[in-house]
Amino acid sequence: MGFEGIGASVRRREDLRFVSGRGTYTDDINRPGQLYAVILRSPHAHARIRGIDTAAAKAAPGVAAVFTGDEMAADGVGGLPCGWQVKNKDGTPMAEPPHPVLAVGKVRHVGDPVAVVIAETRSRARDAAELISVDYEVLPAVPTLEAAQKPGAPLVHDGVAGNICYDWHLGDKDAVDAAFAKAHKVARLELVNNRLIPNAMEPRAAVGEFDPMSGEYTLYTTSQNPHVIRLLMGAFVLHIPEHKLRVVAPDVGGGFGSKIYHYAEEAIVTWAAGKLKRPVKWTADRAESFMSDAHGRDHVTVAEMALDRDGRFLALRVRTQANMGAYLSTFAPCVPTYLYATLLAGVYTTPAIYAEVKAVFTNSVPVDAYRGAGRPEATFLLERLVDICALEMGMDRVEIRRRNFIPASAFPYQTPVALQYDSGDYTATLDACLKAADWAGFEARRAEAKRRGKLRGIGISTYIEACGIAPSAVVGSLGARAGLYEVANIRVNPTGSITVFTGTHSHGQGHETTFAQLIADQFGVPMSQVEIVHGDTARIPFGMGTYGSRSIAVGGSAMVKAAEKIIAKGKRIAAHLLEASADDIEFKDGKFQVAGTDRAKTLAEVSLAAYVPHNYPIEELEPGLEETAFYDPKNFTYPGGCHICEVEIDPDTGVVEVVNFTAVDDVGRVINPMIVEGQIQGGVAQGIGQALLETCVYDADGQLLSGSMMDYTMPRADDLPNITVGTAITLCTHNPLGVKGCGEVGAIGSPPAVIGAVVDALKDYGVRHLDMPATPHRLWQIINANRPRMAAE
Repeated sequence: MGFEGIGASVRRREDLRFVSGRGTYTDDINRPGQLYAVILRSPHAHARIRGIDTAAAKAAPGVAAVFTGDEMAADGVGGLPCGWQVKNKDGTPMAEPPHPVLAVGKVRHVGDPVAVVIAETRSRARDAAELISVDYEVLPAVPTLEAAQKPGAPLVHDGVAGNICYDWHLGDKDAVDAAFAKAHKVARLELVNNRLIPNAMEPRAAVGEFDPMSGEYTLYTTSQNPHVIRLLMGAFVLHIPEHKLRVVAPDVGGGFGSKIYHYAEEAIVTWAAGKLKRPVKWTADRAESFMSDAHGRDHVTVAEMALDRDGRFLALRVRTQANMGAYLSTFAPCVPTYLYATLLAGVYTTPAIYAEVKAVFTNSVPVDAYRGAGRPEATFLLERLVDICALEMGMDRVEIRRRNFIPASAFPYQTPVALQYDSGDYTATLDACLKAADWAGFEARRAEAKRRGKLRGIGISTYIEACGIAPSAVVGSLGARAGLYEVANIRVNPTGSITVFTGTHSHGQGHETTFAQLIADQFGVPMSQVEIVHGDTARIPFGMGTYGSRSIAVGGSAMVKAAEKIIAKGKRIAAHLLEASADDIEFKDGKFQVAGTDRAKTLAEVSLAAYVPHNYPIEELEPGLEETAFYDPKNFTYPGGCHICEVEIDPDTGVVEVVNFTAVDDVGRVINPMIVEGQIQGGVAQGIGQALLETCVYDADGQLLSGSMMDYTMPRADDLPNITVGTAITLCTHNPLGVKGCGEVGAIGSPPAVIGAVVDALKDYGVRHLDMPATPHRLWQIINANRPRMAAE
């Protein structure tokens, strides 16, 4: 056996079943007597429902039932809950209008669910859904931030004045105003962070089942956090006691945040299964996913930086409008506030910061966390503004960053926007990335590209992320309606094999490998002796799932705590077996050994004694070798790094080619370098997609124009370069592993580097900033509009 512990590039052991087509996804699950659900969705962005005629659909062949929102409400079904409350500047609570499972009275976005048809086959359910007649009174729609805030704009929700969900702020306004009053220069930037549609490889699906003998419900669903779904759906929507509700999230083919939330379809199939006493299955097609999965980003921001004569940052002022969509998704309110404004210090020593965030309801799909969740929005704003600062001051982009970095000697560092960073060395990641990207040799590459008729540019981003969201007491005071701890239960079986039950959940991160490496390292056993169990509320203790790059920092730390309990008990058992003092027992490489001697017992010998206690200190210890630990973090973890991108633009077509991308990240201790590299490369791919290709577009009537893969451009293999990944590590100081998180850094650091490179390539055309995505059409327009000026010069 080769080395498999912490630091080894072990191949992901779960991939064998995935690449061979033997995974078990929700759509692979079929229950005896199963029915199929098809959801009728609104074709209008805003309309009053004057009546729904379901008679023809109910009479269609194979139809078991047709349900509407009124029928669900009459049965006591509640609305979908929001998991985070944000308060306005004056301390009043945000507007929190109801979010019915099926629309009642009005529809508020294209795709809003109106009725569900349940039939013997999916095709019969689909045919019957077309027979439902809905009498809509179409109303004016406000699908964008601008439209929703115009004087006299139609209200998405009656009683929510001006369509404002909340008007929130953070920071010291007076200090910022004073700093701007004495500034040598002020850099200003207006930007849009474009709305994205997540597009995980596996569309969402749900299967509801009811056992009339026991009264128990089971939901199989594509979820990143099954326990949270059980809590929200059971307590607030269907009012099912938790011991009567099981939620299973099997293999999940990607999530990126979009599968965190409790969705209407989960409640629909679970409730319908109870009504019909038969399992009910729903699977989204891709077009349905575009208008039912939570979207991401969608900010409009004005930002200003005050600078002194030496180019040092004095103060930052930010005003952001954030689109909530038609309803509040589960964690939507915290994304543009506590996951965004608290990161506006970035890696810089800006003394004063003031941010205002206005959240707005619109007639569009709800917006919630998408890979990075607030941190990419903060980083894009800040890094693009820093480039504008360099232009205003006539300084080099690298130099202005160096001049304003938080020095490595300053940690722990208290920012002016609530967070305290525990560790980092931003100069080290910068220097390593500049070297790996050959920044010094770029001008020669630009000149060579010019000879070929291409415009070449280089961009840089130095960023920080906050992940492993915590601690519970802090986030609770900020409006979180859930704890953000994690749990692990470790069972050492009689023969020494180990089963770990974790509250986190994998949707592509490689938990079955990384966690097994961690446990193998803790106990000195082969990975083959370790089983990782997750995703089933009937088997695992109550955990909070996976999002915010929390799995190893929070879930892994819980495993370390549980392992420490196992080892402490094992020492007492071994001491009895070896007739020694427990204080003299050492545990290393899978053995309990009397210090300074060769007398030892293996883990398997100790575990067997625990379960066959013929020779066991029964008066002191309970039999068995199983422990549970909960871990509530003391702080966020703070990965950071530097990303550098090089692009070439064809001036005749506007097509951008990303020719080089280099990322050097500080993710704390690395458990599996191969998995870290893959996570970063995947995040960079998504960042390049946002920067150059992807955007969600609504027309003035609220119709989703980018509602399919024909209109929403996802990055493909030939859009991506070879992505060079490196690490420059400082350890997290407050968790037992020293880890920070790596799942989102690629999507956070890459967009400003890509746009910075495009702007640099077009600097001779007078371009100072470009909003995302920098599509060929937009670039072609810019180049052609400036050709006469370029020729004159």
